[in-house]
Amino acid sequence: MFTGLIESVGTVLSCDSSKGTLQLTIAAPALAGRWKIGDSISVNGVCLTAIDVNDADEPHPGRFSADIAGETAERTTLAHLQPGSLVNLELPTPSGAPMGGHVVQGHVDATGKLVSLVPLVADIEHTDWRMTIEVPESILPNIISQGSITIDGISLTVAKVDGNRIEIAIIPHTYKATNLHSLMAGSPVNLEADALSKYAAKQRAYEAQQPVPATIPSSEGWLTPEYLMANGY
Repeated sequence: MFTGLIESVGTVLSCDSSKGTLQLTIAAPALAGRWKIGDSISVNGVCLTAIDVNDADEPHPGRFSADIAGETAERTTLAHLQPGSLVNLELPTPSGAPMGGHVVQGHVDATGKLVSLVPLVADIEHTDWRMTIEVPESILPNIISQGSITIDGISLTVAKVDGNRIEIAIIPHTYKATNLHSLMAGSPVNLEADALSKYAAKQRAYEAQQPVPATIPSSEGWLTPEYLMANGY
C-alpha cells in the first residue's frame, strides 16, 4: 500500500523489450539502500516489483529494474516512457506509519490526458497552479468534488468536476517535487480513483440488483417494531 506522497523523482534510463518482456530501468539515487529485490515500488502510480537493484555502480548509482506485464502496459502510460522521462516514485508505507495522503493501491484504473497546468499568478517560483485533466467515462462515477484521486502516483484533491474534466489545485511544493513540472498539455497520466469510492460503487450496484425483501414495507414509516422483530433485532 502507498499514500500518494511522492518520495523522489526518478529518471528512466531504458525501456527495453528485447527479451520479450518490457523492462524499465530507472535511476533513483535518493532511494538507494532502501530497497531489495522483490520489493514493491510505485512508479507513476503503478505498483511494480523490483527485479534488480544496484546501489553503487557508476555511471548511474541507485537504479532498479522492473518488468511490465502486458496488462500493465495496456492499462497505464508506462509503455510510452522514454529514456530521460521523469517518474514519480514511492516505496510502500510501513505498517503503523502516518497516513499523510490517502490509501493508494498502485492499481491504475485508467489513463487521462493533461489539458492544462497554468500558474495562478505571475510569480512562477511561488505560485499555485491549476491543473485540468480529461478523464474517461469509466472512472467518472468514482470522482467527486473534494474527494481524493491519484494522478501519476500523487495523492491530490479534486477541486471541481466539470463534465469529463476535473480541476485540481497544485501547491508550489507539489509542482517542484514531482514530475508535474515536466509534463506538457496532451501528456497522458495514470489515474487511480479512491479505493473507498470503488467499494462503495460496487456495493451500490450489487444492492440495486437485489429484490426488496418482503419484510420491508413499501410505505413511509417502514422502521416499525414488527420490521425489527422480523429481522432479528
